Order: sequence, then structure tokens, then C-alpha cells
Amino acid sequence: MSSSPQAPTHAVTADADTRPSLTVLSGFWPAATFAVARALLAADPSLLLVRHDLTAIRDGLVRRVVRSSAGIIEDEQVELRHGCVSCTLREDVLPTLVRLTRSHPGQDLVLMLPEVVEPEAVAAACAYCLIDGAPITDLLRVDSYVTVLDAEHLLDGLASTDDLTALGIQAAEDDHRALADVVVRQIEYADTLLLWGQSREGDFDTSRMAILLQRMAPWAAHIRVDDDRVDASTLTRQLRHTRRHRPETPGILTRGLQGYTLGIHEPEPDCGVVSTVFRARRPFHPQRLHDVLEDVNAEIIRSRGHLWLASQPDTVVAWEFAGGGLAMGSLGHWLAALPEDRWEHVEDQRRLAAALDWDPYYGDRHQHLVFIGLDIDPAELHHTLTGCLLTDAELADGEETWRTYHDPFTGCFPLEAEEPPNTNTEGASPA
Repeated sequence: MSSSPQAPTHAVTADADTRPSLTVLSGFWPAATFAVARALLAADPSLLLVRHDLTAIRDGLVRRVVRSSAGIIEDEQVELRHGCVSCTLREDVLPTLVRLTRSHPGQDLVLMLPEVVEPEAVAAACAYCLIDGAPITDLLRVDSYVTVLDAEHLLDGLASTDDLTALGIQAAEDDHRALADVVVRQIEYADTLLLWGQSREGDFDTSRMAILLQRMAPWAAHIRVDDDRVDASTLTRQLRHTRRHRPETPGILTRGLQGYTLGIHEPEPDCGVVSTVFRARRPFHPQRLHDVLEDVNAEIIRSRGHLWLASQPDTVVAWEFAGGGLAMGSLGHWLAALPEDRWEHVEDQRRLAAALDWDPYYGDRHQHLVFIGLDIDPAELHHTLTGCLLTDAELADGEETWRTYHDPFTGCFPLEAEEPPNTNTEGASPA
């Protein structure tokens, strides 16, 4: 029997930072995103805007445009070795940012992403790709990731069941992402969300969109701008030099495991928007959960989180739903299923979160799911999910019996072979 994971002992301090700042603008509706970019340029003549046109990317061609408020500085077609977003980031976007920082010292940059690019891909490139042997953050400070949402089209985008290939805007031949997936990832990674314009349904619907965004990303700063009354100076103060970006923040699939907010429990409708959090210690019965997958997401705009199945008690199972499609996959082992000598290879923040919530029987295993939608019944949803948990009698049978349950998810969530699980059902007790 092992003890609960210990909290990290080291601390991180921040020093004064005088590097030029980079603001990253993303958004699926480029007219709104570009309108925000133009407003920022108008307020600061020294600001440089970098954007890339990916229309011909599948032919290995990308158009790069750099401009200031005075006009276009560069407009070039770039040929890539491979036609994909990651190659564009490595081979041209990051080198361009470095080059501009050196040729225009002291001038801040705005990077406007193409509509199908997710900001987390840029963050990963900034963290791991070296330019001239060094990360670009040696020269630039990534100040904020801002996602611009067009109030007129937002709900249609979130509800869409189309994929990028069907729309003819995929970023590569093997790009099978759904439109709704792209939109929610742009929303959830951002530290700042800007709702642009008005819904065609009027003020109430615009307010509803604002509340929906607050429920989807409660960790972000939220800004509303009427496109008929744009104050460039005010917008600049709201979006630039905010230092909102926190590179240590985990991605959406592992937020809950590391103790970060995954969603907020607001079961009372606000303009019809409901957000409800389901948490439980007991495992799900695999067949009962499988039987209700369609029902629990029937009226949902977005659900996300992680869970554990009685039949696969070693595995953290990821859960995310958007645009009519549910994706589930493996996030690796629960700490309770790993020998203690493997805990040191797990993120400090996850070990800390597990230590604070350790259960003497279940260890760090738990259910944590968030559901967000319009006019949904949270009580019914919780009742349905609770009915999928093991009963007292099933729980008493123990893990050896659980593993024999018929499991429709068999083979769906493979674990890394080099991390042998500890099958002690009782888990570990906290230190």
C-alpha cells in the first residue's frame, strides 16, 4: 500500500520582462478577427501585424503578409517542404517573428492566425521549436492569446456537424477536424475572449452568447465589442500588455487532473444557458455508461472531462463532446495504479492535486465531467449518470470481478506498456 503523492517543494519566481510583446489573435470568422487587428493597428503606429493565408497550403504554398497602420510592409508567397500547419509554424511563422523582432527592435507584434489554426498549436511551437538554436521566447514575450468570436455566427458554429473537409477549408489532406471542434478549442485555450458584434436575433441572444462563452471558459477574461462603436484605444488597453498568458496552464483534457477549473456549476438557467458539473468517486459500469452516451449529450453544446471505468480501473479516460461528436481516449494511468517510483515522472501540479483529494479506497480515481448547453435539465442529467455508477453490491464484488464485466470500450484506451499498473484496488492512503 502506497502513500499519496507529495506536493512539489520548489517555487518559481518571475523577473522583470522588457522583451517586445506578442499578441496572438485567433478566430474562425476572419472578418471579425481582422477588424480587431485593424483597430489595434490604428491605436499604435509602431505595431506590426503578421498573418498567413493558407488557401494554397495543400500545394505547399503559403502567403505571408506583414503590415503596420501605414500599410503593407511585406507580401510574399512562401514555398514549404510540406503543406501542413505545423510546417508553416516551424518554417515561416516563428522565423518571421524572430526576424521582425530583430529588424524592428522594440516594436510589438500581433500574429493573426488563419481560421482553421488552433492557438494551442502555436503555443506548442513556441515552447518546443528552436530558431537559430533558441526558443523565440528568448526575444519575445507571448503576452496573450485572444480569440475573437462573431456573435452573429457563434452558435451556428458551435452546433455545426460539418467537418473542415466537407467545407473545403481543411489545412491538410488528412485534416478531418470538425468545425465545432476547432471553435471550442480556440475558445478554451484563450486567456482572453472577445465577443464581436451583435447576434442577428437581437440583444437577448447576444447576451446569451456572452454567458455561453463565460460558462465555456470561466478562466478567461471576457470582453464585448459592438462593431458599430469600436474605440481603438480602449480595445488596445483591454487586449495588449495584459500578461494574461500562463504557459504552464495545461490543455483542456488535463486541466481537471491538475487541479485547474474544468467548468462551473451553474444549474439555474441564465438566458437559457446551463452549466453543470458531475463528480463522483465510484467507477462507471461500462455497459450502462455506453448505453446512455447518446442521451446525455443530446442537448449539449459542449461537454468535457475525465472518468474511470470499473472494467479498466487503471486508465484515466478523456471525454470531450462538440458538434454532435463524442471523443474518448486514454490520458494514461491513475496515480493509484502506478508504483510510487513512477510518480516522480508525473507533473508536479497533478501530484499536488491528487494529494489534496486522495481517497483511502479509490486513491486519485474519480469522475469529473462538465456539461454546457441551452435549456438542459441538470437534475435529469445527474440522475442518468448516477445510474451508471456501480451499485453497493457491485462495488462490494471488488476489482477482480469488475475487470470481467462486458465492456463495449475494450481496446479503445490502450496504456503505455512501460508503465506497469499497480492493481491494488484500495489505492493508497494520504501521508
